[in-house]
Amino acid sequence: MNDPARQPGDDGGGAVGAPTDLHAFAVALRRMNGEINRLVHAFAGDHGLHATDVQALAAILDAEAPMTPKRLREHLGLTSGAVTACVDRLERAGHVRRVRESADRRVVHLYYAADARGAARTYFRPLAAATEAARSRFTAEELAVVLRFLAAMNEELGAGADHPR
Repeated sequence: MNDPARQPGDDGGGAVGAPTDLHAFAVALRRMNGEINRLVHAFAGDHGLHATDVQALAAILDAEAPMTPKRLREHLGLTSGAVTACVDRLERAGHVRRVRESADRRVVHLYYAADARGAARTYFRPLAAATEAARSRFTAEELAVVLRFLAAMNEELGAGADHPR
């Protein structure tokens, strides 16, 4: 709240709203994003990686189907050369492995290396502990709403990725 004229719940248009107004959400999302970015940058630095490399690891880990370099490039919005350099760094650091598809050897799948999962789990344990502590303050019904909200945010942001800036 850097603006001394702004009151809690002020949506910026002068009207004071409920704590669920857009401004309150924006502040909370920015703060959470900042805290997660702090952890991501520290993990990247400690492992000789770039922050984008950690984004790539998350995309590989969260993919519903085996990740390919092309899908990773599209997900991260990078050039093919930048994705190749990213995957090379991740492979050298032991975080991912490239596996050629048996049916079509031209197709490469990217997998999060099993040994690297332990290092990531250890490093991000404070995030998991904070998540569990926060979750414990809510009922199952409230958590279901939170998950629906986060899924809707991801859907909206994903749809916006297709739009020119």
